[in-house]
Amino acid sequence: MRSLRLIALASLTALTLSACAGGGEPTWTYAPAPSPTPVVVPSSAPAASAEPSAGAPSPGASAPVGQAVLEISAQNIKFDKATMQAPADQAFQIKFVNNDAGVPHNVAIKDANGNIIFDGEVFNGVDTKVYDVPALGAGEYQFYCKIHPNMVGTLSVG
Repeated sequence: MRSLRLIALASLTALTLSACAGGGEPTWTYAPAPSPTPVVVPSSAPAASAEPSAGAPSPGASAPVGQAVLEISAQNIKFDKATMQAPADQAFQIKFVNNDAGVPHNVAIKDANGNIIFDGEVFNGVDTKVYDVPALGAGEYQFYCKIHPNMVGTLSVG
């Protein structure tokens, strides 16, 4: 009985080895894994993005509903306006267009004591930045370009 088992085991082993080693082409095929399905974000959903640096979101950034957006531009090393108005105690945005090709500008804000309370990112033109400005109390402030001291104006907050 033992020799019968050994013969059966040897036959099974030989059959398995011949099937695995076989001299011809394998009878199986390899199918690569399917490529991942791209995730599509509906246009109504906001796209994921990195948090913008303080005071310098991307040019395409939009103000939250009801938030004031002040617009100003620079050309020939001067601002296009000498005065701007913003609401008191409410954050607002400044959309700043630098039209001076290759020239750095920014918009910064000082209080009545000369303390810098907002310092927007300096960038070369021609480009646009939208600055997020924190809420300011009612009063008169000076806006200016920290690169060009002749570029100044008055920001009335009220």
